[in-house]
Amino acid sequence: MATVDDLKFQEFDDAANLLAANPDATTISIDEPVEILKNQHGHLQEPGREEDDELLGTDDSDKTELLAGQKKSAPFWTFEYYQTFFDVDTYQVLDRIKGSVFPVPGKNFVRLYIRSNPDLYGPFWICATLVFTIAVSGNLSNFFIHLGKPTYHYVPEFRKVSIAATTIYAYAWLVPLALWGFLMWRNSKVMNIVSYSFLEIVCVYGYSLFIYIPTAILWIIPQKVVRWVLVMFSLCLSGSVLVMTFWPAVRDDNRRIALATVGAIVLLHALLAVGCLAYFFDAPELDFPAPIIPAHNGTTVITKS
Repeated sequence: MATVDDLKFQEFDDAANLLAANPDATTISIDEPVEILKNQHGHLQEPGREEDDELLGTDDSDKTELLAGQKKSAPFWTFEYYQTFFDVDTYQVLDRIKGSVFPVPGKNFVRLYIRSNPDLYGPFWICATLVFTIAVSGNLSNFFIHLGKPTYHYVPEFRKVSIAATTIYAYAWLVPLALWGFLMWRNSKVMNIVSYSFLEIVCVYGYSLFIYIPTAILWIIPQKVVRWVLVMFSLCLSGSVLVMTFWPAVRDDNRRIALATVGAIVLLHALLAVGCLAYFFDAPELDFPAPIIPAHNGTTVITKS
């Protein structure tokens, strides 16, 4: 017949002895193995999907959004509402510029730099700097190409500033708006698609244009081969930032739609770079009229250069 000692659980005795010997020892409750299994299951996920899970949203992110929703936001017609879009310091802007110039394979630009505090300060001033850089460099390039020709008289083309501003800002705002609308539409059709806010997409596009600022300065070099090598190099850097950012947002979609979306993003980005190079720097040379020199006998003589 079993005694009272035989009916005791050996585990309880061991735990009691352990706590008596070491009061600081930790014990595991019956609910904790479930959490351990959850953590182990999380570690078994694919490494490439961990960043996407953060972009898709977890319980912690849901709590953060819930707490953020409890905060009182200023009305959109007040200055405080727009001040939040420019609440960024110099170090954050420099880090985001470095991330756009030196993209890291396998790292998402939004998760690393943007999601914590998306801003419009960097994109606005990057676009403004790029506008004046392209306009001024285009004028200087035209001047150096025709320098030394007796029939050429340099006239600053201020209209290039307005044309460059319209092109750059239209691209930096309209393309992100179209992409944001497309991703929202596909998000309602397909589950588990990474979602970006419109501000995050504008921020990514704005910082991706920074590489074209030094490139536009180097476009002054009057060598077409050098110019096209520079534009291809800049396009590869900035385009890789866009591809690595938006590919996780569409790769779970239909394969053709995903490839077509990424292809359209790269194509529009390439058209902007090639279009600026072709219009502002590689414009065809104009045939300037030869000067007319009046002769003493009343006739005119047309000189050829």
